[in-house]
Amino acid sequence: MEDKRIVLCGANAYERKYYFNEQFAGIPDSVKDELHIICVLFTEEVGGVFTIVFEEDGTLSLETDAEESDIYYDEISSGLLVGEIRRKRQELFESLNLYYRVFILKEDVSELLKEQEEL
Repeated sequence: MEDKRIVLCGANAYERKYYFNEQFAGIPDSVKDELHIICVLFTEEVGGVFTIVFEEDGTLSLETDAEESDIYYDEISSGLLVGEIRRKRQELFESLNLYYRVFILKEDVSELLKEQEEL
């Protein structure tokens, strides 16, 4: 089975690097900057590797992982921070979901707006 998920961005505490998928170059720079800050601050605080991934349907997943030998990585703190980011950035993630559905999946904008109104 082919994985149709697409990484939007991520940060790696071990290599001290940030990655942004250029397939999403059309996202406004201010949003790109915000994503950069989210990813880097996460790995600075918790360590490990943090990625923001589009699922096949356009929903966003926040994923974190660590090397087995990383004794400083705290899985509980990691989960709590993911929840906090999800709550505080809910509007940003909803907008990115809409962006993905319109520009990547090529869904009809008018239908998506109707869906939003119904919610």
